Amino acid sequence: MDIQGHKFLVTGGASGMGRNFTLNLAKLGGDVAFCDLNEEAIAEVETEGAALPGKVVGFKANVASEDEVVALIKNVREALGGLDGVVNNAGIFRDGLLVKADRETGEIKKMSLKKWQQVIDVDLTGPFLISREFAAAAIENKHPGVIVNISSISRYGNMGQSNYSAAKAGLVADTKLWGNELARYGIRTGAIAPGFVDTPILQGMRPDVLEKMLRAVPLRRAANPDEIFLAVKFIIECDFFTGRCIDVDGGQVV
Repeated sequence: MDIQGHKFLVTGGASGMGRNFTLNLAKLGGDVAFCDLNEEAIAEVETEGAALPGKVVGFKANVASEDEVVALIKNVREALGGLDGVVNNAGIFRDGLLVKADRETGEIKKMSLKKWQQVIDVDLTGPFLISREFAAAAIENKHPGVIVNISSISRYGNMGQSNYSAAKAGLVADTKLWGNELARYGIRTGAIAPGFVDTPILQGMRPDVLEKMLRAVPLRRAANPDEIFLAVKFIIECDFFTGRCIDVDGGQVV
């Protein structure tokens, strides 16, 4: 599928990698809708995208809400005149060890169900809802399409991220599953598992902590978001790719 002339939705598209994906797709001539919860950031991305070859339009939506996702897909299709692909990028962190004993008091601290559920709702249920509604509309209209899921190197299991690791591993499993289920309708799937990426989250870390983290990366640096977008671009454009995950992690092993 060529990016130019086609229509895409990016979730979590007003910041970090999502912002990069939104603007890069529009630079290549794609019409792009994106959703986020930050209205100020949505307006900023729309302004930045106004001069690009492709149309850029933002929506406020919570991907963890079924009603909001159903409305979002409907509104995006109307705004763009159709929808050819989605990039499930929206995600959150709520890190913590499963169980931890305080070294001095022996008090047992546990990851709360709230922290677990918040991450599962956004990082796994959100892509499920977006992909379900996108695929349903594509099948109804007998229109091919592509689903790109943004997983993480944490899918292999990263200490302190039971919730996030479970969500990102589940997303890769669903990518394979949906690739098999949807192929008959001309809908392809792909996942990307980035390692450390130079986004505001990393930029806000203490330099000494960041330096220590990057020592675990053979290339000794974080990825530029443009490098992650290359994988997004490949999945969209390669019509023989489906049901697989691309690790873009600088060779890091978790």
